[in-house]
Amino acid sequence: MGLFDRLRGGSGPRVAFFGIDGVPYSLVADNEETFENLSDFAAGGAIDSIVPPESSACWPALTTGVNPGETGVYGFQDREIDSYDTYVPMGQDVRATRLWSRVDAAGGEATVMNVPVTFPPDRDVQRMVSGFLSPGVEKAAYPNELRETLERLDYQIDVNAKLGHQEDKSKFIEDAHRTLDARFEAFKHYIEQDDWSLFFGVFMTTDRVNHFLFKHYAQDGEYKEEFLEFYAKLDRYLGELRKMLDEDTTMVVASDHGFTTLDHEVKCNVWLAENGWLSFEDEDHESLSDVTDETRAYSLIPGRFYINLEGREPRGSVPEAEYEAVRAELKAELEAFEGPDGRPVADRVVTKEDAFRGEHDEIAPDLVVIPNDGFDLKAGFRGGDDVFDIGPRNGMHSFGNACLFVDDDTAKIEDADLYDIAPTILELLDVKIDRGDFDGASLV
Repeated sequence: MGLFDRLRGGSGPRVAFFGIDGVPYSLVADNEETFENLSDFAAGGAIDSIVPPESSACWPALTTGVNPGETGVYGFQDREIDSYDTYVPMGQDVRATRLWSRVDAAGGEATVMNVPVTFPPDRDVQRMVSGFLSPGVEKAAYPNELRETLERLDYQIDVNAKLGHQEDKSKFIEDAHRTLDARFEAFKHYIEQDDWSLFFGVFMTTDRVNHFLFKHYAQDGEYKEEFLEFYAKLDRYLGELRKMLDEDTTMVVASDHGFTTLDHEVKCNVWLAENGWLSFEDEDHESLSDVTDETRAYSLIPGRFYINLEGREPRGSVPEAEYEAVRAELKAELEAFEGPDGRPVADRVVTKEDAFRGEHDEIAPDLVVIPNDGFDLKAGFRGGDDVFDIGPRNGMHSFGNACLFVDDDTAKIEDADLYDIAPTILELLDVKIDRGDFDGASLV
């Protein structure tokens, strides 16, 4: 059944979800002339992200409605249990039930496109092309017909972020537009072609544009006009997609985290080393496995801190009986940690117990720092001379100020967070749910 058949009546409610990775609500609210279509939605507002507000952890949480203690994914890099080996979590590492699997189990069909952390593609849904962290369209698309169509459209999984490192951003901006154009054409094609109960597609390029151009927007910089032109096109595309939907379909648009300006990259493991928490076996170190037996704590991005705990880490140096005291000591030092301008680096320091719960919290960080605006927390193991650095990016993720728009008059977006999105979509689809299965609740 195609679009024409659905327009003649179809059967049952549908939801078309479009992710706009990293778009802050304030950007939309402050630029209504740029976001004419999003500003016209029945309900819209700012929501909180998750701890930590990093895309690799956020998208599994958004698409399952549960925290990293249930999804098993805490960030771009996670640690193996009983090991200092680390890995990059992929789709198969997400241990909670995805939205589209619930729709499939309820007898519906789902088309899923470009969602981060979904590689390899799920073959239980009718169509999927994996997003961020996928090796490329050839391996990320299922079935083969999808791959062939995407290749014809010059579809690419992600923008070439390396172009953003150049001082002249023109090539990066051109590539961002090409990526956005192809994404829109692909979404439009399968909204028309497929019979779906749930269409779930993500525009990832917004996050990339924000990383390299956000300060230009916020501080009236060289590329402010180009930044807003890109977003005007995104809003126009969202408006065109909205017009394609019938009256039985609710459109939902959301980001996974907010965004703000970046002033300093903070090398957390260098700070730990300078303050006696971390040491390496020799000068030639580049990974977590190179830490010494005397190490008391280490960090993984973004802002996750782990006690080197006896019985948990292979060479743990902190006895379990001293865990609470040592963690409290580290927490206090992190709360007192100041940047070059004297501002606190941490907005707050969150404990494991306050942030995570579930069956898969064996590798949960003991503390997570939610930074103040301007401090982007890094955690490489190559070392370096300086705790604070300036890199090619001028925008960074934020915990607050993510956005959610629901084209439904009954939606109430107040005191909401990322965990509310999955149950909201399922409620709109009339899929029966057990509220105990989610960390959030429906907003309609």
